[in-house]
Amino acid sequence: MRLSAFSDYSLRVLMVLGGNTDRLVTIAEIARMHEISENHLTKVVHQLGRAGYIETLRGKGGGMRLARAPREIALGEVLRQTETDFALVECFGPGSRCQIEPGCQLKTILGEALSALFRVLDSYTLADILHQPGHPGPLAGLMTVVNRPTDGVA
Repeated sequence: MRLSAFSDYSLRVLMVLGGNTDRLVTIAEIARMHEISENHLTKVVHQLGRAGYIETLRGKGGGMRLARAPREIALGEVLRQTETDFALVECFGPGSRCQIEPGCQLKTILGEALSALFRVLDSYTLADILHQPGHPGPLAGLMTVVNRPTDGVA
């Protein structure tokens, strides 16, 4: 199983915003930091805003910030919002044509594994990503966006 780029970028946006709680961050800054297309990142930000994870402010001096505290953003919840398909094999989805499905236990076993994955993800929050136990400082320091010159490009 592999997460989509959309989910990966969603988590990155949340991490950067969690590391920059003292100011608004722009899509352009995150795009430069992670070398991601601004157009694709705009779609990610729109979805995160619709889901209530971030707030966006338009206009000069605008940007985005977390809408909730990092400890209130469960990783499993984010992935349920950003992933479109958790059908690990054909028989998970509608219209399965698998000939052995009636007597096969693979669907049951993979379903149990997927449930276990979400139990773990639901037990962690954005705050857990930003603060790594045993390290001198939070990951948030690494996710701080530095305003870099844009050579006239907004």
